Order: sequence, then C-alpha cells, then structure tokens
Amino acid sequence: MHPIIEGRWSPRAFAADVVAPEVLRVLLEAARWAPSHGNTQPARFLVGYRGDDTFGRIFATLRPGNQGWAGAAAVLLVGMVVTADERGSLPNTEYGLGLAVENLALQAVDLGLAAHQMGGFDREAVRAAFAVPEDVRPVVVIAVGRAGDPASLPEDLREREQRPRRRRPLSETVFTGVYGRSAFSAESADEPDHE
Repeated sequence: MHPIIEGRWSPRAFAADVVAPEVLRVLLEAARWAPSHGNTQPARFLVGYRGDDTFGRIFATLRPGNQGWAGAAAVLLVGMVVTADERGSLPNTEYGLGLAVENLALQAVDLGLAAHQMGGFDREAVRAAFAVPEDVRPVVVIAVGRAGDPASLPEDLREREQRPRRRRPLSETVFTGVYGRSAFSAESADEPDHE
C-alpha cells in the first residue's frame, strides 16, 4: 500500500499554522482532477480561512461536537454537489464528490497536512448562509490544517485522537460467489480464498 494512503487519518487536533492560498489551490486542483460519472465533475467547494467571514459562517453551521475542535483548523471547506446540468439530473454525484475529497485528503498528506471530513453540520444553514442554489446540495464539511497536539483537545476527544487506527479486515468486507462468503481468509488478507 502507498505510504500516502497509509498516512491518511482524520485528526481533531490542529496546529495554529496557516495554510497559504497557493497550498490550498494544490489541494483543490487534486480534487478537480478526480474521476466522475461521465466526466460530469459535480464537486463544488466553499472555502473559508480561519479568521475570515466565510470560515465563521461555515463554523456556525457545525454541530456543537464539531465546533469543539474544528475552529482550530486553518481552513474549513464545504463540499457540495451540483445535481443537474443542461442535460438534466446528474447521476452518482455524491460518488464524484467522494472521489474529489479523497484526492484532496491524499494530496494533503503529501503536503504534510491533514483533512478531517464531517457530516455533522446543518445543510440548510449552509444553503441559507451562502445563497446555495436549489440544484446544489451541501454534503460534507472538511477541516484542513497541520495536525496539532492532542493535549489541546477536551479529554474525551483526546482519548479518541490517540486510539490506534483500525479497519475491518478484508475477510469481513470482500466477498465472492455470494454475499458474505469471504474472498480472503481471516488469517491472511493477502491471499484470496479459492474454495
């Protein structure tokens, strides 16, 4: 596995560093080059830098649990999807945004940054605060910055921040023949089961 994929994680503790506009531009270029269904490119982003009005308005839409840490991020982004164009409704728009955000997150790792994606925000408040058109749907808020000291977090979040990263083994998520029949043995995720 590539070290950039292995190194991607979603911290809640962010350093007080800033992310320069030219660095953020690289992250958003990476997002722009993501694949999408029929090359529809449905991903759209709102950008707020810590201390500016846009950041404050995005921050205000976050649920309280996310407000407890996200204000320290250098940048808050809202990832949105355009749901229609001149041809009509666009298919698989969230999939396209997901690919774009993953590109952004991996590019962040390459640049020594981190991106934490959040679903805990008020989509209608984003729509109202930024005059988002009806055919555009807010999907995710992303905090971007340099990972900081977990000691800066409240105790409950500090504990979560320092837990080891875990993923379900392939034996529980990849199937063959019928749903539920693992394509990989539990002992070795590298060798397919051939029954």
